Amino acid sequence: MLAAGGDTLGGGELRVELVSAEGPRLVMSGTLGLTLTATSTLDARQPGYVIVPGASGPVDGDPDKGVPTVPVVLARFAASSAVPLLRDALANPGITVATVCGGALGLAMAGLIEGRNAVTHTLGMDVLDATGVNAVRARVVDDGDLITSGGVTSGLDLALYLLDREFGPEIARAVEELFEYERRGTVWRAGGRVPASV
Repeated sequence: MLAAGGDTLGGGELRVELVSAEGPRLVMSGTLGLTLTATSTLDARQPGYVIVPGASGPVDGDPDKGVPTVPVVLARFAASSAVPLLRDALANPGITVATVCGGALGLAMAGLIEGRNAVTHTLGMDVLDATGVNAVRARVVDDGDLITSGGVTSGLDLALYLLDREFGPEIARAVEELFEYERRGTVWRAGGRVPASV
């Protein structure tokens, strides 16, 4: 969606690239051992968006028996060489960090988003809250330079929201039409009135 909106429909103003902390390499996607190819190193000085994916796999299992559970994968990420780069990205006012699914939980486990508003996959909301993050139950949460989304399909809503924010509603609407997908839910932002008790 981002490539279609930023490159094709947005006139080439948004370049989409898969990067890693280590530079060009094969990156396991977490699903059935599929791999993707990172073509560059994450540069936390370059303005734009950094999107942190989540993890997939079993929630329960014995990591000592080779079961790469989601909690283990996220804990490994939280201790990886990506953390200093993401810390720098979050400190750069020209970068917006966005996450899909467990990506926010990985950032939280690394201590990068304490005190921020965020969402993750529904199975990780209690853990997110326990890390000192204000866990918000919404498909997309906009906390300024940190935008998070829930489970994997909410990544579609995240992409459309980023396109709307960057290029305006007409580009986002055109991508919705191209992909035959309509955004779901309201993007949560801090501020405004709190609902009265019911």
